[in-house]
Amino acid sequence: MEENKLSENESLMLITEMISKAKSSYHSNGTGAIMWGIIIFFCSLFDFFQMQFKFDIGFDIWWLMFLALIPQFYMMFKNGKKKNFVSYEETTMSYVWGAFGLSILMLMFFNNYYRPAHSESLFLMLFGIPTFITGGMFRFKPMILGGLICWALFFISLYTDLKINMLLMALAACSAWLIPGIILRKKCSLAAQQANGI
Repeated sequence: MEENKLSENESLMLITEMISKAKSSYHSNGTGAIMWGIIIFFCSLFDFFQMQFKFDIGFDIWWLMFLALIPQFYMMFKNGKKKNFVSYEETTMSYVWGAFGLSILMLMFFNNYYRPAHSESLFLMLFGIPTFITGGMFRFKPMILGGLICWALFFISLYTDLKINMLLMALAACSAWLIPGIILRKKCSLAAQQANGI
């Protein structure tokens, strides 16, 4: 009886610890997805309105994506210093999203230098990669679907103009990150409440 009680307590402690780690995890609790979703949704719509109503704010609104990159790289380096306490999945996600952030940054510089036509299509293609991988790693269907939607929108964007493509990018941000991120956040909060109630 004593041994059974001890193993039950240990199991509860392990579950609570895992939920606590997931709750603080930048990638698995939806924080990163929500942040990317909000920033890209906002930038896409703002760019659409600039073209629709013909006004200019004097700088490229897309540089606001640096707001998403800063915590992205901070969390990656922070996790790198504490590898003994970070799960394999979380370490993998840090590298996947870190690579995504660097790729976005390089593509932005490439666009500013060469200004190629339909470069927004390349962003849509790129958006699908970390989303699909994250969904697959955590077996989270909304993100898998979000990645597939990004790739479907990539093909649509090849046949539409820049203004419409900004709306497609806003749709991609909602489908890939904002909505799945909110679902993840709610699941994580519910799991934490259940763990505290045990």
